[in-house]
Amino acid sequence: MRTVIGATDRVVIVGAGLGGLACAIRLAATGRQVIVLEREELPGGRAGRLTDGEFTFDTGPTVLTMPDLVDDTLAAVGENRSDWLDLVRLDPSYRAHFPDGSTLDIRATTAGTAAEIARVCGPREADSFLRFADYARRMYEIEWNSFIDRNFDSPTDLLGRDLARLAAAGGFRRLGPKIGSFFRDPRTRRIFSFQSLYAGVAPDRALALYSVISYLDTVAGVWFPRGGIHALPTALAGVAVKHGVDIRYGRTVTEVEISGSRAQAVRTDDGDRVAADVVVLNPDLPVASRDLLHRPLRRPLRFSPSCVVLHLGASASYGKIAHHNIHFGAAWRRTFRQVIDAGQLMSDPSVLVCNPTATDPGLAPRGAQTYYVLAPVPNLSAGIDWPAIGEKYADELLRTLEQRGYLGLSAATVVRHLVTPADWARAGMAQGTPFAAAHLFSQTGPLRPGNLAPGLDNVVFVGSGTQPGVGVPMVLVSARLAAERVTGDRR
Repeated sequence: MRTVIGATDRVVIVGAGLGGLACAIRLAATGRQVIVLEREELPGGRAGRLTDGEFTFDTGPTVLTMPDLVDDTLAAVGENRSDWLDLVRLDPSYRAHFPDGSTLDIRATTAGTAAEIARVCGPREADSFLRFADYARRMYEIEWNSFIDRNFDSPTDLLGRDLARLAAAGGFRRLGPKIGSFFRDPRTRRIFSFQSLYAGVAPDRALALYSVISYLDTVAGVWFPRGGIHALPTALAGVAVKHGVDIRYGRTVTEVEISGSRAQAVRTDDGDRVAADVVVLNPDLPVASRDLLHRPLRRPLRFSPSCVVLHLGASASYGKIAHHNIHFGAAWRRTFRQVIDAGQLMSDPSVLVCNPTATDPGLAPRGAQTYYVLAPVPNLSAGIDWPAIGEKYADELLRTLEQRGYLGLSAATVVRHLVTPADWARAGMAQGTPFAAAHLFSQTGPLRPGNLAPGLDNVVFVGSGTQPGVGVPMVLVSARLAAERVTGDRR
């Protein structure tokens, strides 16, 4: 495994996102002097926090899977998760709402989900789920150590027994048809394949190896920290500071100072120069490479679709929803073609609605609720004028939700904040998407941008833009991989 060249005693990390913070903890555990420079006044990056009066909103991910990765990060410095986070396992993990009026819960146990599927879709479909769960678990076991939780120096690193096992298990076939080989009911086909959109690819085009995302979401379990997902970066920042990491908030890095093939320091917009033996970059990789290193990527990337998010504080509550709700439109393949291929807004949108106050009422005033509404939309390459149409589109989403059972939500809303691809772009995300480069075959595994900056001896990337990819678990893994590029071992 290649590592950075030269001294590694003093590490400067740009960005206090989940990747930057977890990497800081791992490096502090090895005795490095670690400085984190964060432009905002709080940690989290994409897993940020928005407050409006007594309403508190998570601004990024709403789903937390694989909490053992949090445990592993904290264990690097001898800390226990229970001392820093109060995690609740969600049951149901999701509630799917279908156009025919039926609902289907993904429960906290495999047996519970099978029973629910039998109730809604019949015993044959429940048996199909049990077979799918075994398959997805096997794919996870094949992929994790050999293809996800490891550093790659070249595509030839893939070669080995597990590559043959992955191919034999159908990992390089298409996800949609693979899901279809298990399930007959269009409802179950949707609930176990929509996750490919997280990876920026339609189910019919995604590789079946991405069934691992479905495994994490629908089999392994979903958790929620009291206080919101932002409680996770808050905890990581607290642990980091306790163990000697110097986190400096309100410090915007404008460039990495390079001499020859080495980064010497980083410079901030207030004229400060912070010397470094190693620089770790947590901002979105293409943007960090272009704006901080002044070295645009050597090859163009294809980016995932983006999303519109509505943060709502409202007096209305709804008894038929869960913490996470997926409202599927009648359209399916057409939806992906519109968003991904044609660069159009969904004509019959499928929407995620998260109701965090169902689990933690303290996120809103007494008697009120918070709602996080997410609709997939094209990224900025589609040329949509979001400043002109954003609020109108938000109104359309609210009308759609009212048609799907959220009666009176618009009138009951007292706090409303809209986030569009234009806002994601202003926050430093390439093509205005928080989901980074799409997980096409040519942008997966060792073919995804690596975490060692090309042509530089001591600059490392961390986060969703590099290997292994998008999602909270993958970002935490990226932190371990980035730390290993500095330390040269797994500790």
